[in-house]
Amino acid sequence: MRPRRRNAGFTLIELLVVVAIIGVLAAIAMPAFQNSQGKALDASVKEHARNAAAAEEAYYVDNASYYAGPCIDLPGMRVSQNVACDIAVSGDQYDVTTSHPNARLTCVYSNHSVPSLDCN
Repeated sequence: MRPRRRNAGFTLIELLVVVAIIGVLAAIAMPAFQNSQGKALDASVKEHARNAAAAEEAYYVDNASYYAGPCIDLPGMRVSQNVACDIAVSGDQYDVTTSHPNARLTCVYSNHSVPSLDCN
């Protein structure tokens, strides 16, 4: 008689335990990932407001007037995907408004107020 050999492999219970552990770890990691993604989008909204203000001042130097309209048409300005950026002009004052659908902040950069960048 031959001795019985145990088949190498995992039992169904062992596999279910591993899947459950991976599920718990994923549930813990997702909020942390979403929080860091939200912070990155908030930083992007702030950066676009500052960059648009710098491009607006460069436009003023070249044209002796401020540009009004979407930032994407402002020379020297590159706008990331899904970032909304608009410039409103009233005389020698302008307001740059930037936002992103998944960001927590909407920022307004004004050349006539202190502080110049206000995000809420």
